[in-house]
Amino acid sequence: MAAGKAAFVLVPGHWLGAWAWDEVAADLRAAGHEVRAVTPAGQAERAAEAAPGTDVGGQVDDLVRLIEDDDLTGVVLVAHSGANMAVTGAADRIPGRIARIVYVDTGPMPSGLAGIDFHDPASRAELEKAVAEHGDGWKLPVPAFDPDQDPANLAGLTGEHLAAMRERGTPQPFGTVTQALTRPDPVPATPRTLIASTIPLAAVKQMGEGGHPVFSMMTGPGWTYHELPTGHWPMFSRPRDLAALLAGAAADGA
Repeated sequence: MAAGKAAFVLVPGHWLGAWAWDEVAADLRAAGHEVRAVTPAGQAERAAEAAPGTDVGGQVDDLVRLIEDDDLTGVVLVAHSGANMAVTGAADRIPGRIARIVYVDTGPMPSGLAGIDFHDPASRAELEKAVAEHGDGWKLPVPAFDPDQDPANLAGLTGEHLAAMRERGTPQPFGTVTQALTRPDPVPATPRTLIASTIPLAAVKQMGEGGHPVFSMMTGPGWTYHELPTGHWPMFSRPRDLAALLAGAAADGA
């Protein structure tokens, strides 16, 4: 690969597939980077693979297998939102193949905590109720993606974006939300970057330095930071800016 170019693996968050990265991937490829956009096991066009036992461990195995089978090295591994769990678990397993982890409006969870543990009790109860009543007890239904109900997270999205998310999104196997990672001790010293969209970097750093169990994982040596003020889905609301920040993150510390 040419000097200054990177090998990206882009992983979308809950409900969505590789298609969510289409505009970002096109910009990165146009700049000469190698890009693989991945659909996690049990999501989008792979929804038929989902079962009650689909969980974080299965998605980690799947991502590790893809990187190893394609003999990828020097990977810039990118997680959006709920993909933080699969990406973190895969990077822990094969650190020698990963040049940098980039977290887009998300971050790594400490060992022993699941994605659902990031939610307050009321939000957690709402998720569990939706799964019980509308997800056969093991699937998290696709949200309404209603900007009137969730203006901050859905900021910057057009009606076309929202329609695509509703129509192309698929229920999320709930095991990917409730299963915790068991992380190595110490965790690999892989360089990490946060691209913050919905939470200002100053707040992230303040909570991390204050000892918050999740945000404390997002501060300290090995981290670089970029801010992209928009909603929680910058690959739709600001794709060109996100692609530029990803390319910049790949060069962080180089």
